[in-house]
Amino acid sequence: MTAVRLAPAVAQAFPDTLIAVVTAGGLRGREPWPGSAAALDELEQRLAAGTWAPADESDPRIEAWHTAYRAFGTNPRRIRPSVDALGRRMAKKGGLPRINPAVDTYNAVSVHHGLPAGAFDLDHVTGDVDIKYADGTEGFTPLGEPDTTENPKPGEVIYTDAAGVLTRHWNHRDAHRTRVTEDSTRVAFVLETLKATRDGHLLKTAAEELAGLLSPHSAQTRTYYLSPEQPGVTV
Repeated sequence: MTAVRLAPAVAQAFPDTLIAVVTAGGLRGREPWPGSAAALDELEQRLAAGTWAPADESDPRIEAWHTAYRAFGTNPRRIRPSVDALGRRMAKKGGLPRINPAVDTYNAVSVHHGLPAGAFDLDHVTGDVDIKYADGTEGFTPLGEPDTTENPKPGEVIYTDAAGVLTRHWNHRDAHRTRVTEDSTRVAFVLETLKATRDGHLLKTAAEELAGLLSPHSAQTRTYYLSPEQPGVTV
């Protein structure tokens, strides 16, 4: 069992935070996922037809993350929130790269709803997960760069476990160690909003959509919610 905790200082600074944690056990990442493929295809077709576009930085959902990034010392136009970077890439290229079924699934849900999303392979998480302010001593190995080690800036919001940083700048980039691959069988997916009063219903709809796409390819899915009022869950 893994505890996921929202640190009091982060909860106090961002009191309208709501985070969905969707877990999938017995995940089968090497079989076809037609539902997820169709979800991405549909978004790309709607983008090409001009009937839908990803949220950009003028959208209140993205703007809230830009404001938060600036609050903890990150320039969001140089180091963008994940959903912002993903949407910009999709708008420019007309589509998204296909990584693997699980990653493609949360990418589809993320751009569809304009909410940051990520995932951790729980079999490579050490101890519990905390969403907290960095002190600057923590180590981070970026996704795709297994020989690189970085240290977050003090005061930067990070996801971290006992072995190091899982995500820098709250949701900008995930760690290589806990990346989700076709062989990951026990995964925690996260969806986030800083404006639960306004967008909490959207987050819950996105979490339901994600769980629905995961269910045909996993033995079990469960959904948990983190907030300042419920700052810890065990998954």
